[in-house]
Amino acid sequence: MELNNVVLCCEKVKFGKEELKKMTEKRENDGSVKEDGYSKRLRVASPRHGFENPLLPLANTYSDDEEDEEYYGRRKQHGVCGGNNGSRMERNGHNVEEEEEEDDGDDEGHDQGKQCRLIEVRRDCPYLDTVNRQVLDFDFEKFCSVSLSNLNVYACLVCGKYYQGRGQKSHAYTHSLEAGHHIYINLRTEKVYCLPDGYEINDTSLDDIRHVLNPRFTKEQVEQIDKNKMWSRALDGSDYLPGMVGLNNIKETDFVNVTIQSLMRVMPLRNFFLIPENYQHCRSPLVHRFGELTRKIWHARNFKGQVSPHEFLQAVMKASKKRFRIGAQSNPVEFMSWLLNTLHADLRSVKKNTSIIYECFQGELEVVKEIPKNAMTEKKEIGDDQNGGSEHGNTIKETSKMPFLMLGLDLPPPPLFKDVMEKNIIPQVPLFNILKKFDGETVTEVVRPHVARMRYLVTRLPKYIILHMRRFTKNNFFVEKNPTLVNFPVKNLELKDYIPLPTPKENERLRSKYDLIANIVHDGKPEEGFYRVFVQRKSEELWYEMQDLHVSETLPQMVALSETYMQIYEQQQ
Repeated sequence: MELNNVVLCCEKVKFGKEELKKMTEKRENDGSVKEDGYSKRLRVASPRHGFENPLLPLANTYSDDEEDEEYYGRRKQHGVCGGNNGSRMERNGHNVEEEEEEDDGDDEGHDQGKQCRLIEVRRDCPYLDTVNRQVLDFDFEKFCSVSLSNLNVYACLVCGKYYQGRGQKSHAYTHSLEAGHHIYINLRTEKVYCLPDGYEINDTSLDDIRHVLNPRFTKEQVEQIDKNKMWSRALDGSDYLPGMVGLNNIKETDFVNVTIQSLMRVMPLRNFFLIPENYQHCRSPLVHRFGELTRKIWHARNFKGQVSPHEFLQAVMKASKKRFRIGAQSNPVEFMSWLLNTLHADLRSVKKNTSIIYECFQGELEVVKEIPKNAMTEKKEIGDDQNGGSEHGNTIKETSKMPFLMLGLDLPPPPLFKDVMEKNIIPQVPLFNILKKFDGETVTEVVRPHVARMRYLVTRLPKYIILHMRRFTKNNFFVEKNPTLVNFPVKNLELKDYIPLPTPKENERLRSKYDLIANIVHDGKPEEGFYRVFVQRKSEELWYEMQDLHVSETLPQMVALSETYMQIYEQQQ
């Protein structure tokens, strides 16, 4: 009796194999025959496909992805998934999130459009204790470390590396199997997933990582930021002041670092970029990278006490067409001028032609140009003729209004002879003497584009005035540096005592007093030196010296004992 049962079971197994073989041949001969769910399970569970992927466990020989794709396809045809991005539902007693995402991890060139998936959401994950915050660094470009793609990139929260996608053929999925690292965060959506299981982790203990990835500020926090006197602590135990963090010198990028540190002291500009909603309409990568860098510098919950401006430098290289690039020393005055004009061009409104840049830095000059008649004749011959000039004897006078973002000051030439100690005498000049260039009477002679005598008069003062001293002169052979020291006040620079200013309108008060907030200096030889900056912390009115990663407190008297190159003054209200 038992022998008959065994024979009967063997015949059933044999018949099942023959039936499966016939169905397979029929499906191969006629591709239009639609297989049902049972035949699909038999096909996937057949020994021919059982060990196709050795990385998958034997218990998961049958993959749920194909059936889920068919299930989601039917739901999409009936309009169930359309537009419900991130909706939640209950399925089999678990919390499930329905999301629409880009599947960029498929390497075989299948349909890479948006597909609807059901993602399980859990609050508990057994791998949360493997997250290593010491290795996390979100300052660098968000590119996959394998494919070098910036689409759908995830960061491994165990080793800190970037990988693309989270599908079964993606680099992040492979890394989770090979290295045993299971926690990943999407760098764009900030959602955290456990791989290879594929469920989303919703745990508040990961909020600090999200804040470091994308720092956030409310309007109330921005208003109180200058009143904050609290120090913050990094993961390594070091203390730092928000807003007074060092910037990494990637390679000869100190001219960028001092410019950024100076602009961080301009309160309206800083407050504007701390809230991304102010410039969300702008499509310029440079604007968004500058905003990200501003938020990271002023963030009080950073994992480390310094910031690397790598992403911002990449945006600068692209926007300037490699005029300013990593590895090539440049001039902070040229970079400041280019940066302000580029940010204004990207942020300006079409109707008013204004931006936060012009609101802070734009002033106006009245320029009187006296051109000799012989130079004017040459000018007409080359076709550069302008109307509006009046003749006075042998000269032609032209008057025009010109906006400015910064004022260039000319230093007196250094002495040619040495003193009795065989050393060059370093001259000193008061700031008020070189400001006389803008009193409307002092004549400045220029030779380009033609010989002319210029007079400048300030007709409108900006809220923040940028002064730069022309220390470097370039000839056909080398660059020379003028070592003249400029004596300037740190507080209460009264401009009306030295240059004539326009009379204010009714019910307005003339604001001509300025306080220094940033001072950029150059040390060393013209082509081999380096830049550092002195900045003021408003909450305590203390001065700090910053050179790349080095940040130290200093005395206000030390600010003026250096070869200043560029200054930013704030108007007293």
